[in-house]
Formats: sequence, structure tokens, C-alpha cells
Amino acid sequence: MIRVIIADDHNIVREGLVQILEKGRNIKVIGQAKDGLEAAKLCNKLRPEVIIMDIGMPVLNGIEATRQILAKNKYTRVIILSMYTDDDIVLRALDAGVAGFVQKSGVGRELIEAVHAVASRKSYLTPEISLKVLEHLHREKTEKDKTDTLTKRERHILQLIAEGRTTKEIATLLNISFHTAKAHRNNIMKKLDLHSVAGLTRYAIENKLILKKGGGHST
Repeated sequence: MIRVIIADDHNIVREGLVQILEKGRNIKVIGQAKDGLEAAKLCNKLRPEVIIMDIGMPVLNGIEATRQILAKNKYTRVIILSMYTDDDIVLRALDAGVAGFVQKSGVGRELIEAVHAVASRKSYLTPEISLKVLEHLHREKTEKDKTDTLTKRERHILQLIAEGRTTKEIATLLNISFHTAKAHRNNIMKKLDLHSVAGLTRYAIENKLILKKGGGHST
């Protein structure tokens, strides 16, 4: 029997999920929580195999509750059930360690399948969520490929640009001419397909190209 806890701040949603889940084979709802903190406490007490978690809950949101739960319950698997499926939320949820992500619009057979899958130590993502993850991985690879085209000198100059150094200051620091420094900056922009210093700075930060103190790249 797969023991399940449901965490959602709407009572009518929880009751509806109980009815759906208990129609599934070998599934038993053993507890309900109205916020993330209550979910974490209930999970620590009852040790369910699966917890179904909404994201937008009071006191403690579903993603932070997931982090707390998994830190203390390594055998519990978390399924996020949410109407919010933008890239940032999906990636934050996966980073927190959720094993499944199901859209509320797909509640029914999908949710039952997700419960059985994660209880068997598998992952479960709906097709739309899987596509978002694949698109993110593709973007990451594309950005890495762009970064790999930079020379060691260009990475150093990108670091200095991200620190707010002007082209003139960079030329002085590296003992090169202003025109050479400007050429390096323009070449970096061309390679990365960026068109402003602000864009270069943001790129350096997002891709962890900022040098650590004492030298060496943080990549």
C-alpha cells in the first residue's frame, strides 16, 4: 500500500484529491496539510511514501517545504501538483528534489500514474514539463558552447567588464592599447551574440564566469 499525504491550502481541493487517489490501486491517503509547514511536520510524523504538494501555500511554500521534508525523510518522494508551470518554478522544484511534477489541469489518471511511478523510485513529468526541462538543457548547452569559444584573454576581459571596468581601464590594467581592448570587447560581444556592456555583465554572472578571489575561474 502506497501511503500518501496531500498538502494544499484549499480544503475542497484536498478532498477532491482524496477521492481521485483512493480510486487508484494500492493508494491510501493517510494525512492532509493546509500549508507547507504543517506538511513537513506531518511527513516527519507519518513517514509516507509519497507527498503531493501544492506550491503556493501559506506559512511555507511547497518548494521550501520539499527541501525540509527531503532533508529528513530520504525515503519520501514528493510530487508537485500545481497550476503554475513557468520555467523558473519547474526548475526550482526539480532543484529542490521533487520526483514528479503534474499540472492541476491534468489531475486524474496522470496523478495516479505519478504516485505509482515515484513510489517505485522513478520520476514522473507531464509532457509539457518534460519539454520545458529539455528546452532548458538545450539553452544551457548552447550557452556553454558559446563560452567555450572565448579565449583565456577574452574571459579575463569579460570578467573585468562584469566588474564595471571601462575599456580604457581594461587597456591600462592589461597593458594593451585602447583600440586592442575595444577590439577584444567587440569580439566577445560577437561570439556571445550580445550587444551591450549590461548584456555582457549579466551573461558573466548567469554563467558563473566571474573569477574567484585569488584567481581562477569559478566555472
